[in-house]
Amino acid sequence: MINFKNLNLQNIKQRFQVKKPWDDVIIFILNILISIPAFIIAHQNLIELNWVLNLDRILLFLFILITTQLVLRLLRTIIIFCMILYIMMLFYGTVLGNYGFESVYEDYDSMIYTMSDNPNPQDIIISKLLPFPNKSEILSAIEYQNPKVRNFAVMAINKNFKNVKGYTDYRVIIQCFAVFKEINSRWNYVSDPKDGDYIATASESLVYLSGDCDDHSILMAACVRAIGGTPRLIHTKGHIYPEILIGSMKDLETANYLIKNILFPKESYGKQLHYHIDERNQIWLNLDYTAKYPGGPFMSEEILGALTLN
Repeated sequence: MINFKNLNLQNIKQRFQVKKPWDDVIIFILNILISIPAFIIAHQNLIELNWVLNLDRILLFLFILITTQLVLRLLRTIIIFCMILYIMMLFYGTVLGNYGFESVYEDYDSMIYTMSDNPNPQDIIISKLLPFPNKSEILSAIEYQNPKVRNFAVMAINKNFKNVKGYTDYRVIIQCFAVFKEINSRWNYVSDPKDGDYIATASESLVYLSGDCDDHSILMAACVRAIGGTPRLIHTKGHIYPEILIGSMKDLETANYLIKNILFPKESYGKQLHYHIDERNQIWLNLDYTAKYPGGPFMSEEILGALTLN
């Protein structure tokens, strides 16, 4: 009876065991398919050491790759079951809108793109910031509930990046980038009168899409706020510019990939993203009128104040 059981077990193993050299090929492919999402999950949840040339990420990926390879070799006799189970899990995630095939591709692309083209952070020391000049007047001018402002933002969204698919979680960010593209591609700089600052309302600036830096910042902040984004204004010596809240470092990776590879590939080619990190470790991306793409270079001036529109 025992021999009969052993014989049946051997027959089952032989039936489902893949012959050489295809077993090694399947193990290698399955290793890559498993290691990439495993590395993405580990990379998103572990503390980044920020070593030179991303060595911490490279070593982490190699560790996961080698460990997965060893485990798969131990499971060589049931390798087909492993592959079917993995594909079923991704298919199940794809159907239900959870982590699936498309998610693996998007996360992998954004992560690799960021590793090869690191954004350029510039931290703000919050304790040194000064009161924001003309704060009440500027807040009143940011008319994000004005129908004209809202309609302009909706027009920009329908005109730019309308067909970008597969980034549902970043829909608002993409739409805010569409507003940025519309405003910055048409903005004409016009100085204030000599006898003092002239602060135009957002709806006023819409008439000719013209004005100085504070007029541009007010309009950009109003449009971003009107469609669900979170803007803020940065005050430097003689200059004001807008920024948009991106979120965490993971969100920055995705934004970096979208900007460099899909939304602004020509404008940002060979260039870095410029951003600030606030006291809550949140990422704010530059939207200045001098920038050709979101996250373009800052004007090199010391930051004196910040005004956030929650």
